Amino acid sequence: MAGQGSTGNVIAALASFFIPGLGQLIQGRLLMAALMFVLAGVLWFFLLGWVIHLWAILDAALWKPKPPPAFPRGSSSLPH
Repeated sequence: MAGQGSTGNVIAALASFFIPGLGQLIQGRLLMAALMFVLAGVLWFFLLGWVIHLWAILDAALWKPKPPPAFPRGSSSLPH
């Protein structure tokens, strides 16, 4: 998935709008998806689930994947 502002992030944010954590699941972040889903479910009993719901939407929309590590020029990934 591409970086912040990409179509994938917009889709993930829309998914999190309907079900907290679904956007993170689409982005492949299973642990964060489970955390958002469980926290929202628990906190809705205390009428505070909207906080996690908004957090899930913003987190999905603003997430930027970490770039893969690059090897320095002239080096090889194989041992000599």
